Order: sequence, then structure tokens, then C-alpha cells
Amino acid sequence: MASSALTKPQMHGLLAKCLWFHIAGAFFVSLGVAAFYKFAVAKPRKKAYTDFYRNYDSMKNF
Repeated sequence: MASSALTKPQMHGLLAKCLWFHIAGAFFVSLGVAAFYKFAVAKPRKKAYTDFYRNYDSMKNF
């Protein structure tokens, strides 16, 4: 009698459900990493190059 009260585990569509969850998670994590890289690495690097070459004199360096 007690075994009839248990619900059956989901078997049909389980792989598709798990894959959708992991693909969506990977998409949002990759967006976060790309935004972090852009604002934490690329923009400061670009600013450093522009600041360096703003007053750079190649003849003086030569």
C-alpha cells in the first residue's frame, strides 16, 4: 500500500530538460565573463594605450 503512494520519476524528456538548463546557464555565464573582460581588461588597456601615445614622441625615443 505504501509503494502506491510514491510518485513515478520523470523519465520521458529528462535529458532535454537537463540540457536546456545547462545550455541556458552556460549562455548567461559566458555573457557575464565577456562583460567582465570588456570592462575589467579591455577598456583599461585601451585607455592605457591612448594615454601613452597621446604624448609619445618617436623621434625623442629614437
